[in-house]
Amino acid sequence: MATDAPAPDDDSALPLRERKKQRTRRALADSALTLFSERGFDRVTLEELTAHAEIGRSTFFRYYGTKEDVAMAAEGELWDAYPAHFEAHTAPGPALDALRTSLTAALLSMPDEWDQRFLRTRRLAAGTPVLHDHSLVSSMKVQQRLVEILEERLGTDSREDVRLRLLGEFALSAWRCGARNWVAGRGPDGYDKRRGHGGRKTLARRVEQAFDAIPASLALDLHSAPAPQ
Repeated sequence: MATDAPAPDDDSALPLRERKKQRTRRALADSALTLFSERGFDRVTLEELTAHAEIGRSTFFRYYGTKEDVAMAAEGELWDAYPAHFEAHTAPGPALDALRTSLTAALLSMPDEWDQRFLRTRRLAAGTPVLHDHSLVSSMKVQQRLVEILEERLGTDSREDVRLRLLGEFALSAWRCGARNWVAGRGPDGYDKRRGHGGRKTLARRVEQAFDAIPASLALDLHSAPAPQ
């Protein structure tokens, strides 16, 4: 269960210089997200963004490569953490369980305010095609990294063993399904109009529920399934 995962990371354990960098990076992302949400992503230039954040262009590029990267910073934080948790996972057992456990751990390691930043990011991306595409490409890169870790761990080439690529697909599909349900307020107990209710713990549960549904979805029989309404 999600509650068994590690507690969120504590920035106070980092060196002072690294804590300052983290604060600057997050402040820049917050400033950008506010500006993009108020005026629209396409209507904000990089010059306006750096002026609003009171930084120079060189400082911006020290933390983010593009406008898209800073707009999707909350998602990027998760995509940095997930492969790192999976790479550090050493417990024996089924690979899909390890992918699930590592994703849950990555979600619960996010800072307390992360879920609200992520929710704002999802709203922004929903109405901005270039950010939607950026999000999709980013998730594909993470999926490929997970497959590479599986290759290293198992000593197998995913070009020859399709199971490794399928594992990557399953993991990211469970994430997408769970995240959509959390954002929409959907859950096994019904519908909750409060989007993102319950924070990252509820998000982790929705993702775990999607993982739980994988075996049953693969076993679905078209002849026995209920007819569409």
